[in-house]
Amino acid sequence: MEQATGIAAQIGYPVIVKAAAGGGGRGMKVVRTAGDLGKALSSARAEAKAAFGDDAMYLEKYLTHPRHIEIQILGDNQGNAIHLGERDCSLQRRHQKIWEEAPSPALNDQERARIGDIVARAVGDLGYSGAGTVEFLYQDGEFYFIEMNTRLQVEHPVSEAITGIDIVVEQLRIASGTPLSISQGDVTFSGHAIECRINAENPVTFAPSPGRITYFHPPGGLGVRVDSGLYQGYVVPPHYDSLIGKLIVHGRTRVECLMRLRRALDEIVVDGIETTIPLFRDLVAEPDIANGMYDISWLESYLAKKRGK
Repeated sequence: MEQATGIAAQIGYPVIVKAAAGGGGRGMKVVRTAGDLGKALSSARAEAKAAFGDDAMYLEKYLTHPRHIEIQILGDNQGNAIHLGERDCSLQRRHQKIWEEAPSPALNDQERARIGDIVARAVGDLGYSGAGTVEFLYQDGEFYFIEMNTRLQVEHPVSEAITGIDIVVEQLRIASGTPLSISQGDVTFSGHAIECRINAENPVTFAPSPGRITYFHPPGGLGVRVDSGLYQGYVVPPHYDSLIGKLIVHGRTRVECLMRLRRALDEIVVDGIETTIPLFRDLVAEPDIANGMYDISWLESYLAKKRGK
């Protein structure tokens, strides 16, 4: 507690305490005043111990209105490292991403190139091998490092859509000892892509909704991709993560992408259980979403207002 008090005083409130051994929003507490620090630290420690078996914590500056920006990278065993641009994952509920898009509506070409080059050089210097993602909070033109995910992420298809690069194939090439098939100069960005994570949950209360799929109709057409193991008769179990599918849509522009997403969401049918599809149908109609004007707190505020109605 003495260490935490000193660090918080040095960097200034608000601060956030986080579990060193895990993520996903567990063992994470925002502290706005010195008087709240002790209780928050104790609560976060207990939560981290229960979730990860380790109550070690760290403390950092809390940003009030950031976006969540992450950079997709690939590194091989031959000293090569490249980036595939950024993804904007700011639409989150309880620190869990539900909507990801690439490129970010918040960045310009100069910012995109700057952070991409920094990350590619960093992972190259580290000798990193494989696919990975370097994650940041972005506020007022500055990037604040969060963590690196040393794996393929759920939202990787949006990067594949705008680059035309199969990240899984590159992973397999790297694992077999073959160098990357592309250099940074080969990476070109085309259009806009959005992914919606479809969960087996009530779209208002987010209560889990396991059960048997009585009918499943995925959307189709140009620029529409569905990654899912669903089929009619499949039973969604209650024991695992509630993600049951990913809807990925690509368009020449963000406007075209949103129009295509709206059509795909109207077309998809999942009967027998509740899903978050109605939530996404509401989101694509929101002016803030259409204008790209949201941060990591936007969705929680939106949902609170909906519940208030």
